Amino acid sequence: MDIRKEDRPSGGRYVASLEGHEGEMTFSRSSPHLVIVDHTGVPDALRGKGVGQALAQHAVDDARAGGWKIFPLCPFFKAQAARHPEWKDVLSG
Repeated sequence: MDIRKEDRPSGGRYVASLEGHEGEMTFSRSSPHLVIVDHTGVPDALRGKGVGQALAQHAVDDARAGGWKIFPLCPFFKAQAARHPEWKDVLSG
């Protein structure tokens, strides 16, 4: 699975490519130190293959490397964060 980040001044998305399909996790930048993960979309063809989890982990790793926090507005990301207490250091709210 290949994951890339598309960054714009006001936000962006992480895109996972696998088997000719793409899943995404979008975010908006609230401040230089806070991003809001607002949507995760994975096509049916990729369901059950860990794409959403990989996107969420990528966002967490990126936040740690960049020194910012994530506000989990997206229900999927929020559920993943509840399952991963080790992500607490990058969560806001």
